[in-house]
Amino acid sequence: MSITPTTPTADALHAELQALAPQHIELINESMSHAGYFEGKESHFKLTIVSDAFDGKRLVGRHQLIYGLVTPLLTSQGGQVHALAIHAYTPTEWQGQSPASPLCAGQNK
Repeated sequence: MSITPTTPTADALHAELQALAPQHIELINESMSHAGYFEGKESHFKLTIVSDAFDGKRLVGRHQLIYGLVTPLLTSQGGQVHALAIHAYTPTEWQGQSPASPLCAGQNK
């Protein structure tokens, strides 16, 4: 019998981000690459998202849109998400890119 891992935090992030009507969304749990990881931990994510909602917005404005949607899920608000690496593109900017994530203060496993 195979057990499917539960991903309540990733599922909640994905659900909130649907408000941006993304044409592409990739949400990767990178928690296992960071200090203090244990099986099932959902604290560090990498988000690549493409949406028309970003048209005419600078990088900071795009991040503000995203954070406005996911704030309740952040650890500062009692949630589980400690880090969210955001790569937000308009459809015309999107070329299939997804930059590598930075190291976690030298504590990557």
